[in-house]
Amino acid sequence: MKSRKSFVVSGVFALLALILIILVKNVDVAVVPETGKPMGFYSINTAFHNIFGINIMWYKITEIFGILALLVCAVFALIGLLQLIKRKSITEVDPVIIKLGCLYAVVIALYALFEKVIINYRPIIMPDATEAEASFPSSHTMLICVVMASTIMVIGNYIKDEKLLKLLKICCAVIMVVTVVGRLICGVHWLTDILGGILISSALLFLFKGIADKDLR
Repeated sequence: MKSRKSFVVSGVFALLALILIILVKNVDVAVVPETGKPMGFYSINTAFHNIFGINIMWYKITEIFGILALLVCAVFALIGLLQLIKRKSITEVDPVIIKLGCLYAVVIALYALFEKVIINYRPIIMPDATEAEASFPSSHTMLICVVMASTIMVIGNYIKDEKLLKLLKICCAVIMVVTVVGRLICGVHWLTDILGGILISSALLFLFKGIADKDLR
């Protein structure tokens, strides 16, 4: 029953993400003078962007969190590899690790997809780029929300100390919140990019929860 509810919620978030994509491509589309690229929800996005401007410090902070998220992925990958070596069969690796790896693979696939199927471009041309890059959804928002929230779900399988477990879960939650806020106010994404990242990551997380629910402690 819980799994079914998770699948339903996942579908709702996926539908909302799809609706947002359609709206971004068709509602209030105008060219951004700084980049020469079209952008949907122009009035709302530029209003938010003008409030916060460009803040490189927050950009660097969220970049560090992105590296941290990749390290978390590497830790779970190492756990899976060690289990594979010790147990000598992939079927003997913890199911939750296998499913977590599949979740990470989907995030990578979506990142590659949205690099090719461009919904929106960044508000600015980055120092190391020659033109505006794809910005929807915010890949950092999507990556960190998926990695940190899924870690909160599965970490109880591997950490038994209640105080340490609680501390790690709090750290994951704080990193998610700071990343979402930081990515919005650093000025390299539009508001709709952040919203898209949240909706897509929520769809993936509820899908993961539905699939892995029986394996979680």
